[in-house]
Amino acid sequence: MRLNPIVPLALVFSTLLLQACTPVVVGGAAAGVAVAHDRRTLGTLVEDQEIELKAMDIKLNDPEIKDHSNVTATSYNMVVLLTGQVDSPQVRERYEMRVRQIPRVKHVIDEITVGPFSTFGQKTQDTYITTKAKLALLRVKSPGFDPSRVKVVTEQGVVYLMGLTTREEADMATEAVRNISGVRKVVKVFEYIQSH
Repeated sequence: MRLNPIVPLALVFSTLLLQACTPVVVGGAAAGVAVAHDRRTLGTLVEDQEIELKAMDIKLNDPEIKDHSNVTATSYNMVVLLTGQVDSPQVRERYEMRVRQIPRVKHVIDEITVGPFSTFGQKTQDTYITTKAKLALLRVKSPGFDPSRVKVVTEQGVVYLMGLTTREEADMATEAVRNISGVRKVVKVFEYIQSH
């Protein structure tokens, strides 16, 4: 009996398709777990991502900002933290003004500095500090505290902590990060909720 040559190809193709679907299902499950732990609604999570993409689009498509800045916008619960460096106060004001005009932005916290841009070494150190801060948050012992609810942003040794937390959670998170080697300062950018 002769096999149709198309059948083995169809089997291989089907197997590849099924394998390709696995990461999507696993990724979807991981996203579901993240949403379950987050105090933001799914709609707010999506809004935050859109705000960050629009802020990046402003930076990349405005030559005055693109060529004279090293800035980042981080959105959490539609509150936008601006960090990084610019060449002049005018560029800083231009970027902040344009980010404020993004739909659904509730508030902008401008922490951009006018001065020299971060070096590769500084950026690497900031990434290392962020990692250590996230590990330190895992050691916070408080009923109901979930370290995944705290967003960590580090810029030139200054650590910004964002999230929807109680005041007690914010204080404990800040204390956990404050004494990490290389941290110059911790800035709370939390929105406070009532403790239950």
